[in-house]
Amino acid sequence: MFRLTDQGSRLCDGLPRRELLRVGGIGLGGLSLGSLLQSRVAQAAHGSFGRAKSVILFGLVGGTPQHESWDPKPDAPAEIRGEFGLIDSATPGLRVGELMPKTAKMSDRIAVLRAVVSGDNSHSSSGYQMMTGIPHQPLNRESALPKPPNDWPNMGAVVRALRDGPGRLPAAITLPEHIWNDGNFPWPGQDAGFLGRRYDPWLIHCQPQDDQFDFPGLARGADLPEFRLDQRRSLLEQMNAAYQRLEEGAAVGGYRLHARQAMDLLAGSQARSAFDLRQERPEMRERYGMGRFAQSCLLARRLVEAGVSLVQVNWTRIKGYENQGGWDTHKKHGESLKKLLMPRMDQCFTALLEDLEQRGLLEETLVVWLSEFGHTPRINGNAGRDHWGHVYSLALAGGGVRGGTVHGTSDGHAAYPVDGMVRPRDLIATVFHCLGYPPDAEVRDPLGRPLAISRGRVIDEIL
Repeated sequence: MFRLTDQGSRLCDGLPRRELLRVGGIGLGGLSLGSLLQSRVAQAAHGSFGRAKSVILFGLVGGTPQHESWDPKPDAPAEIRGEFGLIDSATPGLRVGELMPKTAKMSDRIAVLRAVVSGDNSHSSSGYQMMTGIPHQPLNRESALPKPPNDWPNMGAVVRALRDGPGRLPAAITLPEHIWNDGNFPWPGQDAGFLGRRYDPWLIHCQPQDDQFDFPGLARGADLPEFRLDQRRSLLEQMNAAYQRLEEGAAVGGYRLHARQAMDLLAGSQARSAFDLRQERPEMRERYGMGRFAQSCLLARRLVEAGVSLVQVNWTRIKGYENQGGWDTHKKHGESLKKLLMPRMDQCFTALLEDLEQRGLLEETLVVWLSEFGHTPRINGNAGRDHWGHVYSLALAGGGVRGGTVHGTSDGHAAYPVDGMVRPRDLIATVFHCLGYPPDAEVRDPLGRPLAISRGRVIDEIL
């Protein structure tokens, strides 16, 4: 049995037909007739509706500090504003942190949200809200596990439920690893939750910075020559035909899709070639940067070109650096930002935008700068900043977003919103809007009840 992650994910849910009928019920791509009619009205009213064919979630796990990025406070006391200055950007009136000079030059492609609020100061529970739009029960729960009642499907899972079809790759892929707290506690909100495992985004654990890129568990070993692979493919086709005669149900359909995709990758098909970064020019790889996260961003662009609808790229920890090379900078905050975090972010984020733009893909690819929260206004006794979900900054580009815009205002310490507050559910509603789905597009819960894919409002101010 092929495995697409190192967590033992099954290729078939193995659920009884009755359960699948209760969980499934997603017909018409998850849209009710009323939602379809409303979406046509919305499309006529908003040029951004359905503009994006794909989404890349640029995930800065650990929390982006608003003071040193999109919302510097030069007039605040030193213990609030930090040690860095600010610079002008390509957007008149927008000044950003001095550690992001490349990003500042591209701000005319970017919309900034300066008043995002989750109200949650814990990585895993605030992260759950950012990826699903649903507040964790309870709030401020660190090392929370993915289990009911916190099992709402994330954006990638909903996209799979709405868009998965006969393509060679699934509609949603996560790179280069899952998000976890110390002790390898995976955050909730990274899978399909109550929708069922057939809609889980593909989680590809990989080291794309290596020249020999491969999938864990999917490499064809030396003891498997081509003719044996052909025999296995033939056996798979016979099994599929037998299953089709036996039952034409959701579980069987899901099995065939996963099995065919796995066989395509194993056989070295065109879909598999999307993961081969050796096809890229060395100059392009170096433009992104040769680290794991940076090369995952380049891989995300290739997957978008191959037809994947949503790619989430998670920042990964780096051994040997302060704060494990992550954005959770409880100590030596300024040092970590200056020596590692901001330069790498600035390089690979702008490389991704430039690359998409040069290929004519930026207008149809929505890029979302994502983190689970921001950082505390006041610097702590270890020269660090702690968790802060009461106001923080995010950004979007491409895919129907109006660049050079700033929405929302925080107070003089970047501690609380003053106006233009955005909740995670609003961000998610906006993502689906750009993909062509109104917030009231429906999926079904395990009891067959219709549930809207988002409880938020579309952020029209940036579209």
